[in-house]
Amino acid sequence: MSGHSKWSTIAKKKGVLDSNRAAKFTKLAKLITVAARDGGGDPTFNFQLRVAIDQAKGENMPKENVERAIRRGTGADGGGTIEEVLYEGFGPGGSALLVKSLTDNRNRSISEIRTAITKNGGTMAGQGSVAWMFEKKGVVTILPPLPSRERAGGEGFDRDAFELAAIDAGAEDIVEADGVLQVICPPDQLKKVLDAIEALGIKVDGAEIEYRAKESVVIEEPETRQSFEKLMEVLDELEDVDTVYTNVE
Repeated sequence: MSGHSKWSTIAKKKGVLDSNRAAKFTKLAKLITVAARDGGGDPTFNFQLRVAIDQAKGENMPKENVERAIRRGTGADGGGTIEEVLYEGFGPGGSALLVKSLTDNRNRSISEIRTAITKNGGTMAGQGSVAWMFEKKGVVTILPPLPSRERAGGEGFDRDAFELAAIDAGAEDIVEADGVLQVICPPDQLKKVLDAIEALGIKVDGAEIEYRAKESVVIEEPETRQSFEKLMEVLDELEDVDTVYTNVE
């Protein structure tokens, strides 16, 4: 890959799974609630809600949990307002961090995130200190096993046709590493690219708007790398943290 930008992608590739299922469902519910709040409760007309629901289904989140999160987002169930907040910081080895939080309590979130970062070799940063190192991109992820002619019914699948369809739909880049395939596109082309890929009968693992690092860094010193990965794991375990983006390859 031309550079990792999202810790959850790295964790999924390495098989590092969240053992606390309830905490995982809580994060997914917040994602669904925010999407429903911003674009309405019908996934047919709300693409981000559709994406969030697909993520929840991929984690076998109960249908009633999904419906409850949608009702909260549309105001049908009341409850506190969930906000999306982006925090910035630096970690070990020159790593830059963007921490996306979905929270109903900003004071709690910033306190927990600051503690996690400062206790694991990093520092919080002011607004804009890190964000300029990243750019928003639409990302469609396909996890292994990747499609093959055999799995797609002989001549029914063609890798060249897949790439051409993605590019015609607006893809800027297609990168592959360790069996993970990612199609990168402008944020406003994500739905079009996803629809083009799914039209070929290919099952995707995720389609999201992400912050991608403009330039990546490599942490080669083993102890520093271990400290970085520990920080990522601690942040990922926080209930209010939805996603951690980093420039570490």
